[in-house]
Amino acid sequence: MRRPRLSATLLLLGLLGASTAQATSLRCGSALITRDDSTHEVLSKCGEPVSRDFLGYRERLDIYGFRNEIAVEEWTYGPRNGMYHFLRFEAGRLVSIGSKRGN
Repeated sequence: MRRPRLSATLLLLGLLGASTAQATSLRCGSALITRDDSTHEVLSKCGEPVSRDFLGYRERLDIYGFRNEIAVEEWTYGPRNGMYHFLRFEAGRLVSIGSKRGN
């Protein structure tokens, strides 16, 4: 039985993961935003997003074992060079940066 070559398998895996990408930073003009930046920092560096969606609340345990509800938002920027960038905030802090090629 013939085994697929490693390069073909890696190519297939790369294509499957190409629909969305995760990053740890995003350049806005000459400024750079990174995870854990506040909403205020992102607004001052990147300006107003195309859309701001309130996704709801998430429950989180603090260091003492108490449950807290934190607000979750997703901001969308773009298209910039054909890419949309999705910023997810929890409790006013940037937790993830995703991107997707626009149609």
